[in-house]
Amino acid sequence: MSRQRSGLGTNQEGVRRHNLGTLLRHVHRAGTMSRADLTLQMGLNRSTIAGLVGELESLGVTERALPAHPRTGAGRPSAGVGLSQCGPFVIAVDLGVDRVVVARVGLGGVIQQRTGAAITDGSEAWQVGGTVASLIREVVADAPDNAPLVGIGVSVPGLVRRGDGLIRLAPNLEWHDVSFGSIILAALGVDVPVLVANDADLGALAEHYRGAGVGIDDLIYVSGNVGVGAGVITGGFRLEGAGGYAGEVGHLSFNPTGQLCHCGNLGCWETEVGAHAIATAIGYPQHQVAQLGEALEAFREPTPELRVIGTHLGHGLASIVNAFNPRVVVLGGYFRELFRLVRTDVHVALAERSLPAPLESVTLTLPGLGADSVLLGAAEIALEPLFVDPVAGLGTALTGVGPTLAG
Repeated sequence: MSRQRSGLGTNQEGVRRHNLGTLLRHVHRAGTMSRADLTLQMGLNRSTIAGLVGELESLGVTERALPAHPRTGAGRPSAGVGLSQCGPFVIAVDLGVDRVVVARVGLGGVIQQRTGAAITDGSEAWQVGGTVASLIREVVADAPDNAPLVGIGVSVPGLVRRGDGLIRLAPNLEWHDVSFGSIILAALGVDVPVLVANDADLGALAEHYRGAGVGIDDLIYVSGNVGVGAGVITGGFRLEGAGGYAGEVGHLSFNPTGQLCHCGNLGCWETEVGAHAIATAIGYPQHQVAQLGEALEAFREPTPELRVIGTHLGHGLASIVNAFNPRVVVLGGYFRELFRLVRTDVHVALAERSLPAPLESVTLTLPGLGADSVLLGAAEIALEPLFVDPVAGLGTALTGVGPTLAG
């Protein structure tokens, strides 16, 4: 008498769904791939790849396409796998201090529609949530009826608890222990997965997948968004810390006898290179620091005061380079315009304080995704459940979302 192995069918189903998600992730990153390339990447045979591709096509996620790199030479060319033009999408929310941007983003990181609105100083979280809900309704209004919404990703300039997305502290918004995802869902009146994460972490993720850090497994995205934060990718994975709060480099001690920081400590790096310090250096109104990047665009040459801040930026980056040994440091937010002006000062200061060995391998660069790094990072975390299990991810998706949210 033979005994059936317990859980065999379940295990096989789990492997199949895992392979579906892995194949979809490859196509999502590449845009279009041939079946032959997928066979090599995944280490599966051709018939298995064909079956997986067929299932993703039946789910409306992928479609046949010409290969990105057509085969040359003898033999029949391998069929291409592309992303469906009417496939699933997510909502990405980039929450800043004075403005929020909301986009409908499809597979492949394609921004299909975007909009934004100002945030009034001192707005309560529920008021901002209402604004976000209105913007979401706007960007999904013309979404195809058969295109499913699989989730919402939200970036926040603050400390976000990894387990449940609770915003423990967003100092420049003056928010404490806010469940912003729940606020958005309540305002929308629907139930879809919402993931919330720190803005610098999401900038790092997007630059690693699609921007200046493609193919680089050790990088840091330093964000200037009034405050200063960093997202760290090490060994190809996000460094989150025990609770999800890693990367608050703006509060590393820089000048023990310096200015009082809003965190309560003296002389944090943020007090030397943060938006308020730069605004003081260029005589810019403090109440408009959220537009600092635009103000810096008008400068053709650095002032002596900006050069001092460039030196402080380089010295602070040296501490990060010494601690994490990244291959690439991406300077985002208002640091994009600042670095353009004081590039030499930053490099000189970095060399002064860095250890020779990690300095040899690091490159400072600007975001490959421009101002959209954080927005596309928010889209990536919303899409992640689809790559873990496309069948389950589509099973919880909301279709006909335009009319549904319009009420």
